[in-house]
Formats: sequence, C-alpha cells, structure tokens
Amino acid sequence: MSSVTPVKDGQQTTANDHRWLILVIVAVAQLMVVLDATVVNIALPSAQHALGFPNGDRQWVVTAYALAFGSLLLLGGRLGDMFSRKRVFIVGLIGFALSSALGGAAQSFEMLVTARALQGVFGAILAPSALGTLVSTFRDPRERGRAFGVFGSVAGGGGAVGLILGGVLTQYASWRWTLYVNLFFAAIAVAGALAYMQSNRPDTRPRIDWAGTVLASAGLFLIVFGFSHAETASWGSAVTIGSLVAGVVLLAAFVLVEQRVAHPLLPLRIVLNRFRGGAYLAIGLSSIGVFGIFLFLTYYVQLTLGYSPVKSGLAFLPMIAAIVATSTISSGVLLPRTGPRPLLPAGLLVMAGGLALLAARLGLRTSYLDWILPGLLVVGAGLGVVFGVALNTATYGTGAADAGVASALVNTNQQIGGSIGTALLNTIAASALASYVLAHGRGPLVLAQAAVHSYVVAFWVSAAILAGSAVVCALVLPSGTAAPAAGPVAVPAAVTREEMTVRDA
Repeated sequence: MSSVTPVKDGQQTTANDHRWLILVIVAVAQLMVVLDATVVNIALPSAQHALGFPNGDRQWVVTAYALAFGSLLLLGGRLGDMFSRKRVFIVGLIGFALSSALGGAAQSFEMLVTARALQGVFGAILAPSALGTLVSTFRDPRERGRAFGVFGSVAGGGGAVGLILGGVLTQYASWRWTLYVNLFFAAIAVAGALAYMQSNRPDTRPRIDWAGTVLASAGLFLIVFGFSHAETASWGSAVTIGSLVAGVVLLAAFVLVEQRVAHPLLPLRIVLNRFRGGAYLAIGLSSIGVFGIFLFLTYYVQLTLGYSPVKSGLAFLPMIAAIVATSTISSGVLLPRTGPRPLLPAGLLVMAGGLALLAARLGLRTSYLDWILPGLLVVGAGLGVVFGVALNTATYGTGAADAGVASALVNTNQQIGGSIGTALLNTIAASALASYVLAHGRGPLVLAQAAVHSYVVAFWVSAAILAGSAVVCALVLPSGTAAPAAGPVAVPAAVTREEMTVRDA
C-alpha cells in the first residue's frame, strides 16, 4: 500500500506518484524558455538576410522578447498562484509554441518582432509556473535538492545549449527552425503535463493587485528598455536616462503600494527573508557577470579563431557538463549541510576565477585545449553551484499561495541582470576597441588585436563584478541552513511570523 501525504494545496500525493517525470516535464519547458534567449542570436544574420531588414532594426528581434518577458514575469507568476498551475503551465506552453510557429513563418520584419514579443508574453506565464510546479511537487529536502540541482543545471546551461542548437539548425536547416523547434519541446511538455501533472487550484483564490501589477510591469519594462537603448544609443541619451529613472521611480512606488494593499502582487515577506533575498541577489548579479562568457567568447571563437557556428556551439559543451555536475552536487548534497552562505560566494568566486583565466591568456591564436577549455570548465563549475543553490534557496519556505510569484522573481532577477550585463559589457568592450585602434592605428592586424583586447577587458570587468557579488552575497546571507518552520511541508501563506527557521550549521 502506498502512503498518503497531505500537501498545502489540499491535494494528496502518493509515494509512487510521478514527481520525477514532472521534473523532466518542467525541465523541458524551462529549457525551451532559456535557450530561446540565445538560439535566435546565432540565426539573426540569416534572418536579416532573408527578410531584408537593416542593421539598426536587428536589435528589436532580441529586445522585443526581453521587454515582454521581463515586464510581465511577476504577473505571470501570480496567475499560477491564482488558478490551477497545471492549466497556466499548459496555456503558457501552447501560447509559446504558437508564437514560435508565427515567428518561423514570418515573411516580414514586423511579423517576426510581433512573434518574438508574443513569445515573451507566454514565456512570462510559462517560466514561473514551471518553477512553481517544482516547488509544490518536491517537499522532501533531500529530493528537493536533487530536483533543483537538475533544474538549476538547465537554467544555468540553457544559454549554451541555445548556442549549440542555434548553430546546428542554422547551418544544416534554416534560421526558421530555431523557432519551429519549440513546437517539439512544447508538444513533449504538454503531453507530459496532461498525463502526469495534478490540478492544484487553490481553495481560496486571491484577488489580483491591479495597482501593483501596473506599477511593476511598467517599471520593469522601462528598466529593460533603458538598458537595451543604452546598448544601441548611449548611456547619456535622454531616452536612456529617462527610461531608467522612470523605471526606478515606478518600482519604488510599487514597493510602497505592496506595503499597503491587502492582496499584494509581491508579498514583501518573500524578499525580506535574508535567505531568499541573498539568493535573488546571487541570481541577478551572476547574470550580469556571466553574460560575457556567452557573448564575447562566441565572438572570439567565430571571428578570431574562425570556428563555424556548429563548432562554436560545441566548444561550450564541456561547460554544460560542469554546470550539470556541480549544480546537482551543490544543491542535493552540500546545501542541506552547509546552507547557502558558504556556497553562493564560493560559486561566484570560482566563476570570477574562470573569467580571469580566460582574460589572462586570450590572444589571436590561443589554444582551445590549453586555455579556453580550462576556463570554460571553471566558469561552468561556479555557475552550476550558483544556480543550483540559488534556485533552491530562493523558493524555499514559500507557501503554495506564493510559489508562483517567488518563482517569477527568480526569472525577473535573471532577466534584469542579463539586460544590465548586455548593455554594460557591450559598452565597455566597444570603448576598449575604439581606444585600442586610436592608440595603435588601423589595419587588419590591429583591428583583430583590438577585437581581442575588447573581449579581454570585458572578461576582466565580468570577473570583477562576480568577485564583488561574492562579497555582497556573503554579507547579506545569514549563517545556517534554511528549513520550513514545520518540517518538509511549507508553512501556510497566512503565517507571516518566522517563515523560515535557522539551524546552526
């Protein structure tokens, strides 16, 4: 006979349920969302040639997705808390798939950008419901650690998978298949969700916080837009400054509103807990610093070493292996023993060391096996620790009523961090390239050396950001291990006094 354990939602789960299959389902959905941020980048030159749009418009294929995704994540997370998470998950999958099909069939620039924006909208619904499903499915701390290790490896390595997949599809099929491929991912996940996921509609549906929703969505939109505009225009542009300032003001107003409304979009107890707050910081700050490894190393191996798109993607495979290994070990084995405080700063420092190794040895003819591969392995090892531990900690102890919005905040920090990293590191690299050319003159060799110099500067800055982030996280995170106040079953959301307890490590 199978034992029966009550869970927060009023559902029952048996010991022989399908939770490991559910992990596979949500991992496939998360992979689809994460890799879509990079898989299209590889195909962008081919799409531009096919549809005939100018270089100045190219950024909008990426930015349209980022704007919709980043600005609607908190609302998407709350929808999963208000309705059946299974239904929200399936709606997100189907919408994402149909948007991808629209983009793959695009006959004009406008049609492609519209499809990318719709992908962002449904991605904002899908990503929090995927992570929220994992939160409500795995209650046992040991199983939860293993599950979040797997999920963290997908979240951390999905960008590299996107580079590989994008290169293969673009080189051997068509740029359109970088979008069409999502139909296969979505079909697998929808079939699995229908077969194995349980409906978990809350007994009492919380009201939606419209004021908070408008302020958060508008504020996040302006923040992402501001950084995207800075990348293509300048940091001194009136549009850039105005967008960033207005975004910060709206988010500050959002915090004030959340303190006063009866049913907040983002209950502040979620972020004020030092365990979760430190984990959110680690995700956001690591996303800023690690951006350089995907962007600039891809430029380097393709433009300097002459790798094909497929070979460029395959060059990142060892990093993915390192992410998977350390994510699983850190979340499943080390975190329950040490807590997040020693692990997250250590992971960030390891990432910084990997980037410093690359920066110190990068040249016109750097050997992949001697220097690039070791650097990738070190960065991957650190990234796996950060994402495995941070994802587990950021959603730990949240009741089922808050699991969706807590999960959305993970994706929000990752998206904002990536936007900052894109704008900041691109600007720094462009300035370094221009300064090198000004000092050494022009010519094919000088231009090639200038490009490598710009990548090196970007890597050093990324390493510095990650090292500083390690110090910040060490100061914010408390000692000890985080655990639910009442054992493995999460505390009801109505209990606001001491959501988490601290056991001495």
